[in-house]
Amino acid sequence: MQKFQISDATSLGIVLRKTRKAMKITQEELSLQTGISRPTIRDIERGKKTAHLGLVLRLCRDLGITISLSASVDGVEA
Repeated sequence: MQKFQISDATSLGIVLRKTRKAMKITQEELSLQTGISRPTIRDIERGKKTAHLGLVLRLCRDLGITISLSASVDGVEA
C-alpha cells in the first residue's frame, strides 16, 4: 500500500486520478459506479477547492483509498 501526503485539494485530486488510471477505470465508468457526475469527478481530480467532502470521500471509498489523518498541537503530534 502506498502512502501519500495530501496537503491541498490539488494533491488529493492527483492521487484520485492516478489511482483511477492505475485501476484502468475511465471517469465515465467511475461516474456510473459511484453515481457522481463525470464533470464533478473531473473537477475533483483537477483539485476543485469547493468540492463536496461527501463526494470526495465516496470517490475515495469506491477507489479503495483509505484516509488517515494526523494532527499536531503546538508541535506535538496527537
